[in-house]
Amino acid sequence: MSAKNIRLEVMRAIEPKVAGFIEDFLIPPEDIWQPTDFLPDTQSDNFLSDVDALREESKELGYDFWVTMVADTITEEALPTYESWLMDVEGIDQHGEYKRNGWAKWVRAWTAEENRHGDVLNKYLYLSGRVNMREIEITTQHLISDGFDIGTDRDPYKNFVYTTFQELATNISHKRVGQMAKKKGNALLGKMCTIIAGDEMRHHVAYREFVKTILGEDPNGMLLAFADMMKKKIVMPAHFLRESGGTIGTAFENFSNCAQRLGVYTAIDYIEILKKLNSYWELESLRTLNDEAEKARDYLLKLPARLERIATRMKFPEDQYRFKWVEANGMI
Repeated sequence: MSAKNIRLEVMRAIEPKVAGFIEDFLIPPEDIWQPTDFLPDTQSDNFLSDVDALREESKELGYDFWVTMVADTITEEALPTYESWLMDVEGIDQHGEYKRNGWAKWVRAWTAEENRHGDVLNKYLYLSGRVNMREIEITTQHLISDGFDIGTDRDPYKNFVYTTFQELATNISHKRVGQMAKKKGNALLGKMCTIIAGDEMRHHVAYREFVKTILGEDPNGMLLAFADMMKKKIVMPAHFLRESGGTIGTAFENFSNCAQRLGVYTAIDYIEILKKLNSYWELESLRTLNDEAEKARDYLLKLPARLERIATRMKFPEDQYRFKWVEANGMI
């Protein structure tokens, strides 16, 4: 049987478990937080004064902080791309014989939860008055219309490795942004980013379980997929950012430098995520592997040390690139 057919068989075999994953890792819309829980109430007589207070609190946050906030927001806002990408993955079928299967229901429910993140962050940025919303909107439209190639093709194994990694990366980023906001006295933004980080952690744990379940069914195929993704490097959606007039990806390096300077998400974080996944998926304990999978495991176990040696030599410019999203003086 071909690798593709094995993957389809595995996806169908574990599909009945997905309803349990939805129940365990996602929260019904009536019970989960909604963006308006954190934002000034438009129906309240105090709306304008609450907006004034929000704008006043936002004044203490620096230029690199706002660039990172904007990039995080745009990444969350590009949700239509992520849903359409995952709906095309083999085994995730909303048509034909397996229409509306458990995997398709998961993707819709997961993206519905994720949708709230971009919604609340976008509204906060708009009300803060600290950024150029039109430029942000242009970048968001580009990111959705450009699409992206994250190196997973339609392979469910690779896509689940990617989402496991990416969800933990966004957890780290949102959590640290929240901590920085809180230190600057912005309790509202701090709480908002912290609760978003909590969502990302739940989602990370779910995708981590998907991979662990697949390892129990097809360890050889899953290890090869994991190794392939790490050889290509896990490319974050922000990798494809561009400003108005720019080309795909031209804004990413400058944003990444901001994130590195702030310590929001660094090369060391990337390595630590890999270590955690190697450990949780118990790569060293896997048995009955074929020769190719053994080589893949060996590569994955040695990779963190290799990346650490590279990370110690990395340098990042201290000069602040001036994004169109945020005015040159850091304030609008």
